[in-house]
Amino acid sequence: MERIIIIGGNGCGKTTFAKELSDKLNLPLIHLDVLYWRDNWQTASRDEFDELLVQEITKTKWIIDGNIGRTIPFRLKYCDTVIYMDFSRLKCVYGVIKRVIKCYGKSRTDMGGYCPEEFNMKKFEFLKSVWNFNKNNRKRYYDMLQSANDVKIIILKSRKQVRELLQQL
Repeated sequence: MERIIIIGGNGCGKTTFAKELSDKLNLPLIHLDVLYWRDNWQTASRDEFDELLVQEITKTKWIIDGNIGRTIPFRLKYCDTVIYMDFSRLKCVYGVIKRVIKCYGKSRTDMGGYCPEEFNMKKFEFLKSVWNFNKNNRKRYYDMLQSANDVKIIILKSRKQVRELLQQL
């Protein structure tokens, strides 16, 4: 495990897990949100983001946390391991709400620009997308993973399984 992608619904704990895994395996950690977001929730252009991703993914060792679904097939070509945190919608919505409360008014360190957490209409729309993530993406994610050749696939369904995996390493 030297090139690992971590995917799953927003709020499932990808970033927290990625940090712990990075420390445990002594691998550099790349947050897709750092490549994607600019100040005040503005996004990098598609070309800029893709160029930054190529620079990172062609390195010899890494952990990449984040979804950006359109890039998963590309990232699958470079990784040796995928960890899919396939958590329930309730756990993910709870995780997002907890994160917003904890970081309210501040920008997280795993963001590319200054993007303070807040409750507003955009956040409620985001929570709706979190609620519908599995309905809209789970089958597509499993299909992509099934077509990955020579890639170890690890599916985690609970925080207990996350802790057990970290303990096994």
